[in-house]
Amino acid sequence: MNPKDFFSQNPLFTWSVLLFIFGTLVKAWFLIFIAILFFVIYYQQKKKSGEEPFNFSEIFKIPKKEKPMETIDPKRRKKIGKWFGLLILIILVFSFSSAFWVVVEAGQTGVRSFFGKVRDNELSSGFHLKNPLERIIKMSIRTQEYTMSVAQGEGQRQGADAISALTKEGLNVDLDITILYHLMEDKASDVYRDVGLDYNEIIIRPQIRSVIREVIAQYEAKDIYSEKRQEAAQKIFEILKSKLDPRGIELEDVLLRHVELPVNLANSIQQKLQAEQDSERYEFILQTEQKEAERKRIEAEGQRDSQQIITQGLTQNYLNYLYIQSLKDREGTIYVPVNPNNGLPLFKNL
Repeated sequence: MNPKDFFSQNPLFTWSVLLFIFGTLVKAWFLIFIAILFFVIYYQQKKKSGEEPFNFSEIFKIPKKEKPMETIDPKRRKKIGKWFGLLILIILVFSFSSAFWVVVEAGQTGVRSFFGKVRDNELSSGFHLKNPLERIIKMSIRTQEYTMSVAQGEGQRQGADAISALTKEGLNVDLDITILYHLMEDKASDVYRDVGLDYNEIIIRPQIRSVIREVIAQYEAKDIYSEKRQEAAQKIFEILKSKLDPRGIELEDVLLRHVELPVNLANSIQQKLQAEQDSERYEFILQTEQKEAERKRIEAEGQRDSQQIITQGLTQNYLNYLYIQSLKDREGTIYVPVNPNNGLPLFKNL
């Protein structure tokens, strides 16, 4: 008997082989389970009929070796076969029961694929019953980050991965950027159908590079290096969001972390910024001195007006009064009355 005749005369075995191969290719555990079940049935039928399930010597013309006759107990053989079949059945049930249900973890969504056709209704986190022929692809809907950095090993790729862009005046700058995003759960099936699982490299990375170069070309190097960096990051966020949202990816934030300029330009900008700070500092000092001079001028005018008022009010009698007032607290002072007519001192008995 050749192999072709063997397969045609044993349809159960043939179907078990075909289902096992097909189930392995499409990763359908239910088909593999059916294939093994067909094989067990085929094996039991051959044992009951007293035939050898796999007579390879006859199929492939291998000469048999004569064996000494053995005495076999039919009851013992039947009992062993039952226990063996039961063991196989238990193993199969536990092994392939997961084909009928699936657990989607928190922060994930399940995309349903039936023989390559992607269905639109995603499975949210939790326990779900499913078609055993259906394959569930789990995709993360948690916040993810994509970094492109000049530092080696910091981003998604090995080695330096900074973005080079030209500024408004044509200078080349390197930028480090990190974006935070997550997959929209209700569009996960569209992303899987249209792009696949590697959507961050197919969609996100090219869009980042394109949008950054578009935005940086609107600014001068000194602006994105200093005060307008946040403004540029906001523009990148708005444009990038408008491009990613229709693709099922929601942008959360754009972090423009570092701008690296050519060394000479960076030094020039630093010197210019230092000069501007020095100029602002001198301007502040000048304003302070001007205010101080104004204060002193006002103070001098007040003193002048005060002296004029005092000078106009000074008389001889007032000066005498002030002199007498100054003597009252001086030790050894003796008060001597005077004659109002001639101003001479008046002494008793004189």
